This record gives sequence, structure tokens and C-alpha cells, in this order.
Amino acid sequence: MNDIKTGFSNIQKLDPTIIVELRYATKNNFTHQVIYDFTTAIARTGTAQKLVIANKLLQQQGYRLKVWDAYRPVSAQQKLFDVYPDPTFVALPDPNFSHQKGVTFDLTLTDLAGKELEMPTAFDDFSKLAFRSSPRSPKLEKNYQLLNNAMLTAGFIGYPNEWWDYRDTESDFYKPLAADPNDY
Repeated sequence: MNDIKTGFSNIQKLDPTIIVELRYATKNNFTHQVIYDFTTAIARTGTAQKLVIANKLLQQQGYRLKVWDAYRPVSAQQKLFDVYPDPTFVALPDPNFSHQKGVTFDLTLTDLAGKELEMPTAFDDFSKLAFRSSPRSPKLEKNYQLLNNAMLTAGFIGYPNEWWDYRDTESDFYKPLAADPNDY
């Protein structure tokens, strides 16, 4: 993988129509604490470019993406794990893993005006209802499949226990790299 793709990019600079509402920059998350001190969503450039593709696919159908989490520093992951030390739902602090490498997004689907569509559960729901394999009503299934199909087509794979979590299929090619999102 070339060096340009392995660096970091601000996803809204690549596509300003992607909505960013970083939940861990607010108290509106399962910890009820501010976990990190930035509101800029960054990811590895190759991963961010794939997100732009997914958003464009969705825009053609009258939707767009809202990102709740992107790159997460190891220090923020430690805070999350301290609050909820269950690796089924909260990954161990490890610079070579998922959000901490900048190759994963937590996201949902909105209409073009930015109104969230109804999805299987709320964000960070740690029940079995959040599992991708859980049964859903036809409306929830339709909304989930819109999101899922766009993300899979763009080059992501979903984490089985969280319908909102998508990882770059090429994540193993990225080495650990730290960044400060406030620099982007």
C-alpha cells in the first residue's frame, strides 16, 4: 500500500456531505463522559476514500452517512475499556486494532437532510439486538441493508456484534500510527 493512503485524512475535507457527530467527544455515549478532546473525524486516507465511495452510493439513493466514531487514540480506548471492560463490545487498548489504527467507522444512515433513519438499535447498544444476525422488522431490515450494502460495496466488512461498526477490508495492511485529530 502506498504512503499516501496510509496517512490520515479528515473525512469531511474529502466529502463535506458526510455528517460527523463524534459521540465520544460529548457525554452522549454509553459512558456519559467526554472521552476525547476533538470533534474532527479522521481515518487512514485509503479507508477514508472508501467511506466517500459509500456515501456517494447512498446519495444516489437519497441518503448519506453520519459518523459517530472514526480514529480513536489508544488513550481514549483505555478510558472506554476502564468503564466497560468487556472485549466483546469494547476492544482492548492496542495500537494495532481497528479504531486505534484509523481503519474503522461507527456510523448510521440519514436522509439527505440529515435526519437519522430508524436502525436496529441505538448506538452502543450492547444487547443481542445490535448483532448483525438478530432478526429485524422489515423497515429496520431495509434501512440496515441500505447501509450495509453501500459499506460492503465500498470495501468494508461489518463487525458481527455491532450493526454500526465497519472496518476496512484492507485493515491488515495498515501499520499502527498515532495522530492528533485536532491537527486535521
